[in-house]
Amino acid sequence: MGRRISSRPAPGTVAPRRGFGAVLDGQVRLLVLGSFPSPVSLAARQYYAHPSNQFWPIVGAILREPLASLAYEERLQRLLAHHVGLWDVFATCRRAGSQDSRIEAARSNPLGRLRQRAPALEAVAFNGTAAGRLQPALASLGYRCAILPSTSAAHASQRLEDKLAIWKAFFLNWC
Repeated sequence: MGRRISSRPAPGTVAPRRGFGAVLDGQVRLLVLGSFPSPVSLAARQYYAHPSNQFWPIVGAILREPLASLAYEERLQRLLAHHVGLWDVFATCRRAGSQDSRIEAARSNPLGRLRQRAPALEAVAFNGTAAGRLQPALASLGYRCAILPSTSAAHASQRLEDKLAIWKAFFLNWC
């Protein structure tokens, strides 16, 4: 008999994970790109699901919408209503834990196809420096880009008010 090949990763390694699809439509003018969903977000099947992540409170304050208190699908609908899209730079990766510095074997999402998927897109906001590593590629496609402070709980050293001011300054040009 032949040997059975296991689909499990070797001991001590982490299995590759798949992220989420893009939240985009033809009216999106601003796209927020994160790096890759945290284990909490993957389990919940929701962008920025960790209760300590400041994404929904920050974007909700900018858009004057109670995003953090809405059901997830309604949050996404409200983003699109404000012409804001959401995605991650990585489609798949391996990562032990939730820190971006531990991302390995990452495969990027097809960001070069954004013009076809979101023809009104003008600007890209990178949620943190890990996602921001792809800024040169998106800027070369003609998008106005900014690397914004990470909303992750792992980057809580910067005050919420300071993050909000930086995010707001970029967002208000596009929403």
